[in-house]
Amino acid sequence: MTTDSWADTGGGFGIDNLPYGIFSRPGELPRVGAAIGGRVLDLAAMSEAGLVEDRRCFASGSLNAFMVAGRPAWDANRARLVELLTDETYRDRVEPHLIPVSDVELRRPFEVADYVDFYSSEHHARNTGRIFRPRDETLPSNWKRLPVAYHGRAGTVFPSGTPIIRPSGQRRTPGEPEPTFGPSLRLDFEAEVGFVVGVPSAAGRGVPTGSFRDHVFGFVLLNDWSARDLQAWESRPLGPFLGKSFATSISSWVVPVAALEPARVSPPVQDPAPLPYLRCDERWGLDLRLEVLINDQVVSRPRFASMYWTSPQQLAHATVNGATLRTGDLFGSGTVSGPTRDQRGCMLELSWDGREPLDLPDGTKRTFLEDGDTVTVRAQAPGASGSPITLSEVTGTIHPASQP
Repeated sequence: MTTDSWADTGGGFGIDNLPYGIFSRPGELPRVGAAIGGRVLDLAAMSEAGLVEDRRCFASGSLNAFMVAGRPAWDANRARLVELLTDETYRDRVEPHLIPVSDVELRRPFEVADYVDFYSSEHHARNTGRIFRPRDETLPSNWKRLPVAYHGRAGTVFPSGTPIIRPSGQRRTPGEPEPTFGPSLRLDFEAEVGFVVGVPSAAGRGVPTGSFRDHVFGFVLLNDWSARDLQAWESRPLGPFLGKSFATSISSWVVPVAALEPARVSPPVQDPAPLPYLRCDERWGLDLRLEVLINDQVVSRPRFASMYWTSPQQLAHATVNGATLRTGDLFGSGTVSGPTRDQRGCMLELSWDGREPLDLPDGTKRTFLEDGDTVTVRAQAPGASGSPITLSEVTGTIHPASQP
């Protein structure tokens, strides 16, 4: 059980969490910080003061230099921060480097090298099958044999709070003989959990499930914004392109893998048994409880523990062909959905492709997102001390399509 921290003033981030991020103050360069309570611990200043080991990375404008340092460095720094923030004898030296989060600007926490998004919720996959293929088998024949994914666009991964411009493109309305061009009429969110790679892998060698901790730095919340009408028209036969590539949002703080150890649970039973390279000896389901809000109104509460394919299995599959990992590689879980309507993780499911409008608590209805809507995804997980830890929320507001 972790000792209480003298620095924890509330705000959702206790000593069991200590997520990392990038922040700046007016007139200053961005640098690395850790969240504790409602404050940011300036690790660049802590390094200059000799309070944490100077790895020449905390003064950087991204976490990449620290992420590539590897698990021994991550574990050592985490242990040192716990010591500094729980031992009162350090308080006078540490406290000057704690800044109210309200006084800083949070930035994208890492430079994204590559982005892959999976499709790992059986509930989501079956629902989309029922929507689009009501007369066929709801799951594709390969779905329970391997973690299905598509390759996304790293250059449009944005930090939480970045405005989301409604995308334009080709879409064909049912009944129309030809496609038209214009703003998406079926703009959607997808509530997801992502993980980011710190340590690269060698070319030609896959990363086994048991090596997940040696390569993965931490987890973020993720919103894979989707233009369903663009996606439906272009995905014949290949997968998502313009319907997904315009924006993906991630939370500002990266929760270390170590902080989520108490959240590990058994994942759903996998039947048929996966091939040997996908087998995992450890329980890597994660008891993350998500909430999705539209305009500050809760519309869904998905549970991440129900995801069929786990994060180590996703990493193993992504590299089994010899593809290398790079520092900053981001992997999304795919939409997190559950068995009931109040656990569905996107508007496609919540409104059943627009056929069953969603009633919001304020009396308005939605089939898909409208201009001005703000979508927020937040989550909590069990912590080492018994109290929940908070994953930093990811939020974005829809703005009208830009003029051509």
